[in-house]
Amino acid sequence: MKIQYFKDTDTLYIEFRPGDIVETRELDEDTLLDLDARGQVCAITLEHAKERADIDHLHFEQIPA
Repeated sequence: MKIQYFKDTDTLYIEFRPGDIVETRELDEDTLLDLDARGQVCAITLEHAKERADIDHLHFEQIPA
């Protein structure tokens, strides 16, 4: 998993898995989903990220099984 924030465009890109993107679906005018050939979500793009997410405070927690 990879998370990138592009400050110059205020864009948050979250890649869940690498893969060849065959389709991008627009959920709304500021949210895009990238899908692979099997329809699996590979990534999500959020425009205007500072307005929509608390990107200054990223917390990652892995819960043991």
